[in-house]
This record gives sequence, structure tokens and C-alpha cells, in this order.
Amino acid sequence: MAAKDTLGKRGEERALVYLQDRGYRLIDRNWRCRQGEIDLIVERDGQTVFVEVKTRTSTAFGHPFEAITPAKLARLRRLVAAWCSHSGRPTTRVRIDAVAVTGTDDAAVVEHLLGIN
Repeated sequence: MAAKDTLGKRGEERALVYLQDRGYRLIDRNWRCRQGEIDLIVERDGQTVFVEVKTRTSTAFGHPFEAITPAKLARLRRLVAAWCSHSGRPTTRVRIDAVAVTGTDDAAVVEHLLGIN
């Protein structure tokens, strides 16, 4: 596994722990289809939340949230629709969030943006 992939997986795990500590329950992770991948799918209070996780060791080349472009957000919306169709779960309340993990290991900072859709 490439260093970038390892960093991404650690960031996703850190983001998941952060969300679970705040009452979210994991439904699925790294769900894939032809259009791409959804990092985390969680639920809280009857709302299904699709989470894009961006991990960086520093902000030297920009903040992780800057990587979520309008094109990326449009693809996320298509992925959410595909997951909802595929899952068969009632998904009347959905939201797309972003989580940025910046830094390494115990010194990482986690930021959570709700409702980027």
C-alpha cells in the first residue's frame, strides 16, 4: 500500500472515531460503484450522513477542505443517489459532510463541516 493510501486510511479511521464519539453509528465505509467511492456512511437521529474524509500531514499545500471542488461535490451527490438506490434503506433525510484530518497520529486535528451539499 502506498504511503498516500496508508495516510488516507488512518485519516478515515480517525474521522470515524471522532464521529462515533459524537453519537454517529457506522453504516458502511469505502462503498464503491462505477462512479467512485464514499468514504464513510453514518447515521444519527434518523439522518443518513455521507462523509468525505480528506487527510493531510500539514496545510503546507492548502487545507484539506480545499480539495473538495464543485466537481467533487457533484460526484458525491451522484454517489449518494446511487447508494440510496442500491441500499434499499429509507433515506428521506440525507446530508453530505466533510471531515478534515490534518497532522499525524495523536497530534492530528479533526474538523467537521456539516451539510456541504
